[in-house]
Amino acid sequence: MREKFRRDGDGSQDSSPSVGNRLRELVTAHSVAGQVFVVQLALVLLLIVAAAVALVFQAQSSVMDDARQRSRVGAESFAHAPGTLAAMKSADPSAVLQPQAEATRKATGVDYIVAFRPDGVRWTHPDPRLIGKRVVGPSFREALKGRTLTDTFTSALGTAVATVVPVRDRSGPVVGLVSVGIRAERANQRVEHQLPLLLGSAAGALLLVSGGAVLVNRRLRRQTHGLDPAEMRRMYDHHDAVLHAVREGVLIIGSDGRLMLANDEARRLLDLPEDADQERRPVAELGLDPRLDALLTSGREATDEVYLAGDRLLAVNVRPTAPFGGPAGSAVTLRDTTELRVLAGRAEVAQERLKLIYDAGLRIGTTLDVGRTAAELADVAVPRFADVVSVELLEPVLRGDEPEASLSSDLRRMAVRGVPEDSAIYRVGDVLRFVPGTPMATSLASRRTVLVPDLRRSEEWRRQDLEATQRVLDARIRSLISVPLQARGVVLGVASFWRSDHSDDFEDEDLTFAEELAARAAISIDNARRYTREHTTAVTLQRSLLPQALPEQSALEVAHRYLPAQAGVGGDWFDVIPLPGTRVALVVGDVVGHGLHAAATMGRLRTAVHNFSALDLPPDELLNHLDELVSHIDTDEARAASRRPEGTDGDAVAWPGIGSDTEGMRPGGGGTGITGATCLYAIYDPVSGRATVARAGHPGPALVHPDGSVAFPEVPVSPPLGLGASVPVETAELTLAEGSRLVLYTDGLVEDRDRDIDTGLAMLHTALASGGRRDPDGICAAVLDAMLPEHPSDDIALLVARTRLLGPSRVAEWDVPSDPAAVAPIRAACMRKLESWGLAAIEFTTELILSELITNAIRYGTQPIQVRLLHDRTLICEVSDGTSASPHLRRAAITDEGGRGLFLVAQFAQRWGTRYTPGGKVIWTEQSLDDGQQEGGPDSAEDILDQWDDVPAL
Repeated sequence: MREKFRRDGDGSQDSSPSVGNRLRELVTAHSVAGQVFVVQLALVLLLIVAAAVALVFQAQSSVMDDARQRSRVGAESFAHAPGTLAAMKSADPSAVLQPQAEATRKATGVDYIVAFRPDGVRWTHPDPRLIGKRVVGPSFREALKGRTLTDTFTSALGTAVATVVPVRDRSGPVVGLVSVGIRAERANQRVEHQLPLLLGSAAGALLLVSGGAVLVNRRLRRQTHGLDPAEMRRMYDHHDAVLHAVREGVLIIGSDGRLMLANDEARRLLDLPEDADQERRPVAELGLDPRLDALLTSGREATDEVYLAGDRLLAVNVRPTAPFGGPAGSAVTLRDTTELRVLAGRAEVAQERLKLIYDAGLRIGTTLDVGRTAAELADVAVPRFADVVSVELLEPVLRGDEPEASLSSDLRRMAVRGVPEDSAIYRVGDVLRFVPGTPMATSLASRRTVLVPDLRRSEEWRRQDLEATQRVLDARIRSLISVPLQARGVVLGVASFWRSDHSDDFEDEDLTFAEELAARAAISIDNARRYTREHTTAVTLQRSLLPQALPEQSALEVAHRYLPAQAGVGGDWFDVIPLPGTRVALVVGDVVGHGLHAAATMGRLRTAVHNFSALDLPPDELLNHLDELVSHIDTDEARAASRRPEGTDGDAVAWPGIGSDTEGMRPGGGGTGITGATCLYAIYDPVSGRATVARAGHPGPALVHPDGSVAFPEVPVSPPLGLGASVPVETAELTLAEGSRLVLYTDGLVEDRDRDIDTGLAMLHTALASGGRRDPDGICAAVLDAMLPEHPSDDIALLVARTRLLGPSRVAEWDVPSDPAAVAPIRAACMRKLESWGLAAIEFTTELILSELITNAIRYGTQPIQVRLLHDRTLICEVSDGTSASPHLRRAAITDEGGRGLFLVAQFAQRWGTRYTPGGKVIWTEQSLDDGQQEGGPDSAEDILDQWDDVPAL
């Protein structure tokens, strides 16, 4: 057969026939190609002759139709032309119509235009000799009835196509008729002119089609290898027998996705109907598996790919046919590989587990909460890997500490899935300790996974609780895998995977997957543990930097609230600082950001405010000093960051997966400084009832009057701390009636991601107005109930202070002249006041203190000089003068006559100090009201002098 394929000039290298031989072989009727060529050539000749004849008749017909149309148009145009009717009714119609008819005939190219009377006598004619004679041709009676008549007839000029159009008078009768004709001889001349073109086109078509037939037959000869029909029939029968005899399914699919051929084995394997290939059905309509359908119609190559077809597993091979000389399409072979079912099942399980591992990576560890992460592990594993999952973590993990697993360690159940929580042996939150020898205890101690394929036969597992484990068996739980949760070398807890008799028992090959799943969860749990530790550290640091208890004072009744943001600890703070003269300073501040850096910055600012308050600075000066301090800190940190080597992180520690409480740290190392901190500082004086308020970038205070009305006093705002650029801070003086409530807060109370500050202030106004007559603690509760967001994004600090006044009966003042003799009367008046206040027990020490301070004021100060006594929780003595020179405590030399007065004052007073006023200074002291003695202090002036062994006896 192969020899037959190579004969008759098959194009091999040994055969090189001439052109004549090729043509002779082409036209020989022996081969299929020759027979097809002869038939094609005959058909082409017949078609060309028929087409030429048809074109000639068509040309004649179209020419005659054109002549009829032209004659009709010419006749109607001339008949209805202006002046035609009038000319026909004139005395000599020929004189008028003859010139017009000839001019129109020459212009339109018709052969004649004849106008004649209803009785047939001509008015016009191309031949003037025929004017006045009757027309020759078909009867024009129909035209006399008003109808247009077109016909072919023989006229005086020969056979012609003529149209007769009647011309009517306005009253109705036919006045005359117009006949326009075109001779048939002229129409035939047009056809004769077109005939060469038609014949040339037919000859060209013959050559073109013959050439195409030659090319087609040459290709057909190559494809049939010069075989005659009998030989091709035998070859087809042989191939068909081989195709259906093989035990592999064979499909031929066309480029359009239709089934071209299918052998018997392919029909059997795919359950195809017998006529599937004969009808050339689309593959998509054969009812195949969608994956197999997609492969067969895709046209891509495939090698031994396994697909499901009914209850069979088929190995499918697909190859394109175009690269091998065939038409575009695919050749498909199918082999029944049902015995590979088990292997395919395992592959499916492996694929499902890979997908589960991928899903676990997405779903476990979405938060930095230890309990939530443990629950996510259970959610992922049930029911795709186990029917029931329980997760227990060591107790230190919940606190963020690093645990040490031992048989005596307590664990807390964090999650259970697959059974109702009420029916579980241990519920979420229960603390348990595994009995030694149980699978869970063994897993924790050995740090290895433990498999119990059949719980009914496990005595070790039942040691935990015989009654409870029997309930588990009654619930048809049959198999267990216990996996230790360990990450970075630390055991965090244990995860237990359980299967019931509805699922296959766990096998050894399940251990690796369980370990992989538990390892992924353990990393996330450890990240959450480390975050918990750092978050706890940050919260502890922050709370240690906030006031632990408010100091005792009588000027204000104070209540406060502090709520950290959910994102982590922040930099909000508040303070209540007692000042000399029964005054009290109220402070509220905010450091932008969250985390350790914000908390540490808050502590630095709070300490600075305490130190500046100790100097008894007014609010504007204090904020100026604080702004300068923040600028210096920012500058120092920026300089340190620029000197730090690139890529180092300073002392900052970054744990994997942790970010909430470390934000605010620069990537290059170091903190971000304190830029953005705000502060409000107010000093309240209960003697005058006035409050001096200043603020740097902070929200202003709210004021609730004693009658319950609410106001927001205008307090000039300065730039935030660190951004002041030496701009002076302005203050506001508020006169507060007794019982007024001054409300200070941070922006986290009135501003949130879901509301702007104007909305927040309006809500605050409403909350204060509704609870304005409550005590400070009640106002705090009412405000938070009304304004606290569900998920606070920033810290909230709230400070509410109700004012009190120090009554006039507890304040005494005297003006002191600049005369040493005035000391005794003033001192006597002070003693009398102490007696009226019931403070006779401290008269001696007070007399000593006042004598020294008044004497110094008269000797070294200027007018005005005043003495003021304040009876509060302590006795406060104040001596003011007009100079700003401040006295200093020093050790007097042996030869000094003076210099020991302030030492005596410091010994007898609990505290003393100096504060500056716009008109000078005030020297103040505080004494206990008990007995005038300091604990462990001297009992008299003699005891004090005895402490100075270098002072000579007087």
